[in-house]
Amino acid sequence: MKLRPDTLAMTAVLAMLTALGPLSTDFYLPSLPEIVRVMETDVAGAQATLSSFLFGFAAGQIVWGPLSDRLGRRPILLAGLALFALATLACAFAPSIEALTAARALQALGASGPIVLGRAMVRDLYEGARAGRELARMGTIMGLVPAIAPVMGGVLQVAFGWRSTFIASLAFALGLAALIATAMPETLRKRSPQPLSLPAIFRGYGTLLQNRAFRVYVALTALAYAGLFAFISGSSFVLTAVYGLTPVQYSFSFAFGVFGYIGGTILAQRLVGRRGMDGVIALGALLLALGGLLMLGSVATGAGGAFGVVLSWAVYACGVGLVMPQAQASVMMPFPERAGAASSFSGLCQMLLSACVGLVVGQLLKSAALPLPLVMSTLGITAFLLFNLTGRIRAAKS
Repeated sequence: MKLRPDTLAMTAVLAMLTALGPLSTDFYLPSLPEIVRVMETDVAGAQATLSSFLFGFAAGQIVWGPLSDRLGRRPILLAGLALFALATLACAFAPSIEALTAARALQALGASGPIVLGRAMVRDLYEGARAGRELARMGTIMGLVPAIAPVMGGVLQVAFGWRSTFIASLAFALGLAALIATAMPETLRKRSPQPLSLPAIFRGYGTLLQNRAFRVYVALTALAYAGLFAFISGSSFVLTAVYGLTPVQYSFSFAFGVFGYIGGTILAQRLVGRRGMDGVIALGALLLALGGLLMLGSVATGAGGAFGVVLSWAVYACGVGLVMPQAQASVMMPFPERAGAASSFSGLCQMLLSACVGLVVGQLLKSAALPLPLVMSTLGITAFLLFNLTGRIRAAKS
């Protein structure tokens, strides 16, 4: 049976596509300290496996969207899933930290296709605030994955070791590929005439960048996601090494913050019809700044211990749930015929900034927790200021 557009089942599948990348990271977050020990590396070495994933993700973002604008969404989706599956298998049997880091980059190259195309398919199917609401619905469903994945990853780590988390990611990808191959319809209505070459792709990105509002919304998605990734990449070391949580306790702490993200996406669904996409982003940007500052105060003063860090993380994550779906919809809305390229470029900027932020966090985190909230608060405040200083540009949408 084919999935029909405008159904909850279609929304759920699109959400799973966008969740593939986060899933492959969240599963093994509780295993990072164990990888450091087994692979005889350090925090920076383990962090490199996350940053290489983001650099690979960024590289994939360049081509998947424009390719799908020209060749269709389904065949490009299946190609990305096939690459992801092969690279995940290589991760599971990696003999060294260097091999794992390289395999993670290839894994990300495959995972970037589904997330780019999942967003583009929303633009194929929906207009305006409805697209923002649909992306928020996808965010709600997708949010369950990082809420559950670290807990499952912690259990798998304790029971079978860190390699088992990659086997679980492989099983998820194969199941998703089977569903796409048998049930997913093609959503692209009109194929782009743009030739398939890197110079043409980059010229197309230059055309998108001429739209000033596009640049603002791309920057907002990048700042929000980079703060999220800063916590993803540094929290296991802060909460286990500094605050003494066990891997399973850390998993539940991470999941608590993810429920903040889910709460943000649910709130966005309720508000976007009345306040519009920019109204929802305004509230989210405020929570990004507030969450970062609360965490900075908690760590600097010691108030609340691990609970103070986790509560601040939940506030920040709620802001991400409000900002990301609406900003992503705003990125693609002016370009219905090039939604894949717009989604690709936005994702490229997210991944590049997040990779750089992850490297900074990995280098700064030694035996103290303070660098993490410093980075997150800086990103949150920057997003808040950017949104509030660009009202005229966003109103003009050009």
